[in-house]
Amino acid sequence: MLFDFYGTLARAMSWGDTHEQVFARHGLPFDADRWGWNFIGETNDGDEHLEHSVDRDAYVAWEHERLRRRARGCGVDDDVLDALVADLYAASKTYVLEPYDDVPGVLADLRARGVTVAICSNWDWDIERAIAGAGLEGTADVVVTSARAGARKPHPRIYRHTLERCGASAAEALFVGDTLHADVEGPLAYGMAAVHLWREDLIGSPPPLPPGATRAPDLRAVLDLVDR
Repeated sequence: MLFDFYGTLARAMSWGDTHEQVFARHGLPFDADRWGWNFIGETNDGDEHLEHSVDRDAYVAWEHERLRRRARGCGVDDDVLDALVADLYAASKTYVLEPYDDVPGVLADLRARGVTVAICSNWDWDIERAIAGAGLEGTADVVVTSARAGARKPHPRIYRHTLERCGASAAEALFVGDTLHADVEGPLAYGMAAVHLWREDLIGSPPPLPPGATRAPDLRAVLDLVDR
């Protein structure tokens, strides 16, 4: 069973300083329109980036370079660029996460039943730090991130890499996640079963489900699916 991480197993209590606050700390104006909405910067779901995923040093260097290009695009001068980028990078890793209440018990129950539990996440290289910070260290048998796999969900490469690590075929796997495109449509297209997690505290109505998908209000519902 493959699980998305953020929004499925864990949620943020705090993301730390915003990019606007970091700019202000360096005495620089912040132009939200020029900076852009995408906090990841220059990457989108479904992208492949093998050349930047050869090792941790290469990936971290790519993260810094993306921030550097965005800052230059906002008119930041070279004499303050390195200090600003270092601060922006540090701020992006300063977060406080916690698990959803149902997660530890469900993951422990699945593993007790002999189910291989995997985390498959669009995340940076150091997801173990995030997992441990959320109190979920040791709850999964396999952990895969887009940073290490070289592609972001719903690119098939990350699903293939995770299933290979699990020693399972797509037909034997179930993917559970909160994002329709990356965690439901992508896994379905790859041949997995998929559950769209729509927790009861979410605002608004859930999007229509694609054929073959199931929707669940919490993680406990996947135990019923395993039983069936």
